[in-house]
Amino acid sequence: MTRGRPIAYSPDEALAAALQVFWASGYEAASTRQLLDAMHLSRSSLYQAFGNKEQLFLAALRRYRETLIARLERRLAAAPTARSFLESLFLETAGEAASERAALGCLIFNSATELGRRDDAPAREARDGVAAITDVFRRAVEQGQAEGSIAPGREPDVLARYLTLGMAGLRTLIKSGTDPEEARQAAALVLEVLD
Repeated sequence: MTRGRPIAYSPDEALAAALQVFWASGYEAASTRQLLDAMHLSRSSLYQAFGNKEQLFLAALRRYRETLIARLERRLAAAPTARSFLESLFLETAGEAASERAALGCLIFNSATELGRRDDAPAREARDGVAAITDVFRRAVEQGQAEGSIAPGREPDVLARYLTLGMAGLRTLIKSGTDPEEARQAAALVLEVLD
């Protein structure tokens, strides 16, 4: 029995390239041709390695979510207080308003907005991503209330959903071209809920 041809590309690099296409174009607008060009794959290699466009999108969105949530969890663990974690996250996001990367928005929020309430795997994956972000915020609120850096008067679940709303709105403002000072003012207003 002869061995098959060795894989001549890095699946990780190909997935990272696909992620960038979906991030810039969205799920529906990303064409198979764009994906193939970015990933440097033939159509048959794409299908063999990742399945169809939907499966590729699911893998890319999961990769994005896992990376984002791991980064947020590290930041929360390293922050002096849970409140300082939230303040630095929102204010740094606002401060990046003029950057090219910030203009792309957040792939999770972008996808949730694009796919809405559809009952298919991409929409469910996007909703799972929003829920994962909200879960990090809930844990930060619980920690902050326990340590006294966040006022104890509000339910952590409600406050976490509000913070998710605030971050999604902030990302939308930035994506639509607001300047860093306007974004900072909006972020500061969102953070007042922690008092």
